[in-house]
Amino acid sequence: MDQMDGDDNVIEPLREIRDGYLMSLSIGTPPQVVQVYMDTGSDLTWVPCGNLSFDCQDCEEYQNNISGPKLAAFLPTHSSTSIRDTCGSSFCMDIHSSDNPFDPCTIAGCSLATLVKGTCPRPCPSFAYTYGASGVVTGSLTRDVLFMHGNYHNNNNNNSNNNKQVPRFCFGCVGATYREPIGIAGFGRGLLSLPFQLGFSQKGFSHCFLPFKFSNNPNFSSPLILGHLAISSKDENLQFTPLLKSPIYPNYYYIGLESITIGNGNNNFRFGVSFKLREIDTKGNGGMLIDSGTTYTHLPEPLYSQLISNLESVISYPRAKQVELNTGFDLCYKVPCKNNNSSFVDDSQLPSITFHFLNNVSVVLPQGNNFYAMAAPINSTVVKCLLYQSMDGVGDDNDSDDNGPAGIFGSFQQQNLQVVYDLEKERLGFQAMDCVSVAANQGLHKNVRRNMMKVEV
Repeated sequence: MDQMDGDDNVIEPLREIRDGYLMSLSIGTPPQVVQVYMDTGSDLTWVPCGNLSFDCQDCEEYQNNISGPKLAAFLPTHSSTSIRDTCGSSFCMDIHSSDNPFDPCTIAGCSLATLVKGTCPRPCPSFAYTYGASGVVTGSLTRDVLFMHGNYHNNNNNNSNNNKQVPRFCFGCVGATYREPIGIAGFGRGLLSLPFQLGFSQKGFSHCFLPFKFSNNPNFSSPLILGHLAISSKDENLQFTPLLKSPIYPNYYYIGLESITIGNGNNNFRFGVSFKLREIDTKGNGGMLIDSGTTYTHLPEPLYSQLISNLESVISYPRAKQVELNTGFDLCYKVPCKNNNSSFVDDSQLPSITFHFLNNVSVVLPQGNNFYAMAAPINSTVVKCLLYQSMDGVGDDNDSDDNGPAGIFGSFQQQNLQVVYDLEKERLGFQAMDCVSVAANQGLHKNVRRNMMKVEV
């Protein structure tokens, strides 16, 4: 696989919806535009295939998260360059989680002679891919031309056109899913991930997520940058924490959480966390997964209950019990809002929350990353809920059989933060940032003419 040279970059706009961030992929000849979630918690990139034949089960709730017309599916029969991946490819072996290179071709029905010679032309067998929130997708690995929107950054720091392409990009052509109505661009660390296939696995990427208030707003986009530009020329105020390695789940991004602080100045309370959040054991359990595909941050018990009780002790607004029952969030308050004007919300009692990660990294979350207005103000009051959730027993100190991460740092808590994945140095950077301004500086707003960038691998 030919890698891009050191000056290549992709700058891609992300459209925010209620529970994640969408990016556009242009696939095929002629190109078909398909919108997919940007997900750092998985590595497979897949798209729905067939407008009429695509079957999404138990998806009504998830489809309601998107306003506007139904998102388009990919039609492989309408692309002259679309082909099935072969059973002998490294991607096929990876999707079937096989250590034996003969397994996929054996399943495909290849003869022993073609297995030994590596000449079996049969397609890769259909796959099933699962997600942590019970989602499942089934489909076939497909190869086709991929075009990316973006800019080329040369040595003189000038943006210019760069006409390149991925002629044999490998992705899942999915015909049926359970609770997954929208395709996904996997940004994990596996062979199938988008950064790996673009040649950025030893460089990195960064994103700056716009706040939830811009959800489904076509005039604003969050900036996503892949390549050396995502790592270099960043502000010196970036704080880097090391990426932890899991022997069982090597394709995920883990960081270590040391403690959490509520409040600031002299009025604060800092409490430590279980070692399970700081490190990963030999079985691959523990650590904090950073995942753009999970909306809210999940904390294990008893840490989650400790956070709730400490917030309750410092906030004296009236509780919105009915909203808590309706939404499932555990802490909602009736916050004063003068004249029902959202610009005059008196939320001074809502304290700041700071996450302390390994390497003395302290991330003070922006004000809007903890409590969120659940509806428009009424009777000079707005209800704000704490948008954190429990891991439902995962990470409980009394359960030694827990699998996977002890906690998850979700996309809602990553709003208005520059998050930098420095894959060469195996570290993750944080910096508070006005992401609307960053997007404006990158030209990611409505009516900006964009150039089509094609990336060769």
